Amino acid sequence: MATKTNRYRYEPDFAVPPGATLQETIDQLGIDQRELAERTGLTAKTLNLIINGKAPLTQQTSMLLERVTNVPARIWNNLEAEYREQLARLEAREELAKDIQWLKQVPTKDLIERGFLEETKDKVVLLEQTLSFFRVASVAAWKDGWCEGQFSFKKSSDASCLDCRLATWLRIAEKKAESIEVAAFSKQRFAKAVREARSLTTSSPAEFVPQLVKLFADSGVALCLVPEIKGGKINGAARWISPSKAMIAVNLRGKMNDIFWFTLFHEAGHILNDSKKQTYVDVGYSDDPREESANRFARETLIPKAYEAELSNTKSRVAVLRLADEIGIAPGILVGRLQYERILKFSQLNPLKQRFEWSNGG
Repeated sequence: MATKTNRYRYEPDFAVPPGATLQETIDQLGIDQRELAERTGLTAKTLNLIINGKAPLTQQTSMLLERVTNVPARIWNNLEAEYREQLARLEAREELAKDIQWLKQVPTKDLIERGFLEETKDKVVLLEQTLSFFRVASVAAWKDGWCEGQFSFKKSSDASCLDCRLATWLRIAEKKAESIEVAAFSKQRFAKAVREARSLTTSSPAEFVPQLVKLFADSGVALCLVPEIKGGKINGAARWISPSKAMIAVNLRGKMNDIFWFTLFHEAGHILNDSKKQTYVDVGYSDDPREESANRFARETLIPKAYEAELSNTKSRVAVLRLADEIGIAPGILVGRLQYERILKFSQLNPLKQRFEWSNGG
């Protein structure tokens, strides 16, 4: 869970010009605006505009006021800066208010529960927090960043950009990846790490997760196991955080072990074989050749081609256990492959599969 920072404190819906403080100051000194104009050399009109917030209080003016009022110039300058900042915030708030409806697409409740957003009844403040979470300045920038072709989809529909729920899940993964220290990426080391990872398929999550995270980190890949966002049907994703740091994210959605490991190696295939400029998102079937290539990589990593000839004759529990042991993978992974190839029915030998129970986000 993210740590709350209380960044989003209450902001007034009005701005107080430094002229208000100036008027109070000269009142206490028993000086009116006309006399102040004479003492500073400014025109009465200029002073009136400053006092009413219609003209800026410049640094030159602040030094003149310092000599007359004994209030340091830096205080007048700070009051002016705070006033201008608050005016800008009020203008920005008006602009943000036009995009409030977009929040309905974002799972803000989930983000609040996970500690990424602070609970508030102010929708504009909530929108500001949400944009900061995505590290963009506006909804328009969000659409440009998340919908303009940087994603390769393994998808079941012809979507042109990420659903907000999927984007939210991916952003959580990115934030987690940013906090993971890794070595500079080495394709050779990562390829070796992937081969070694296959031997972990017979272990439980409590055993293999810390080993996987370290194995991948040592080769430049941040492995993130991220709980699902309700309604966000995503299996996994792969992308480059920087030229020397990659990220693989896997959704913790009560996965059976065959799906988990296939997803992991599918994403590893993207990191090893595809462009660093794309983000690869796995949400189902795709005819994209890059996705099929990643599928093939996962299949052949889990069950090398040398064993494919034996698959058609592997139909009993005993045969599955024997071949899985020979390959060095969990029997459930082999069952999943046999079901996919229609060698087994989807109702057969499912007890050999293992449903992972995740705790504390993996």
